[in-house]
Amino acid sequence: MDRLRQTITEAVHGQSQPTVTVLSSLLAVQDAIGYIPKEALEEVAAFTGKTVNDIWAVASFYPNFKFEPLCQHTVEVCWGTTCHLVGAMPVMKSVLDTAGLREAGDTPDKFLSVGYNTCLGACSQAPVISVNHRLVGRVSPETAARRVSGLSALPKPEDGHGQ
Repeated sequence: MDRLRQTITEAVHGQSQPTVTVLSSLLAVQDAIGYIPKEALEEVAAFTGKTVNDIWAVASFYPNFKFEPLCQHTVEVCWGTTCHLVGAMPVMKSVLDTAGLREAGDTPDKFLSVGYNTCLGACSQAPVISVNHRLVGRVSPETAARRVSGLSALPKPEDGHGQ
């Protein structure tokens, strides 16, 4: 068994909660490897006695599930009401410009993923961004650009999982 399949199997079969569901199994896989590959859909289907289509229906419903390996870094710009009202769009433009992207997505080298988030839960600090899952509040377009530029100095991980 290859390493990816072994990790998937261990994640699915190693769940410790009393009730194991399709959703909990998908979450276990994403927690273990950072995304849900095709092999995981097959494993969860076999484990739960469902079809791959049943598993895909659940997985594709939730926008937080990822189906491709993650980029090394992530930046999310909150565009919820409060952040939007106090300057999220100029912040997003600055992040995209600094990353060399025209719209939300991944850089071609998989170094950086830029996206919108409907709420980062820190309205009192608006506008807010998340850089590698760490919140930065009261961010200006200039501060956001510096945060993104600063990411290039970090070494890439060797494991290929983008974490």
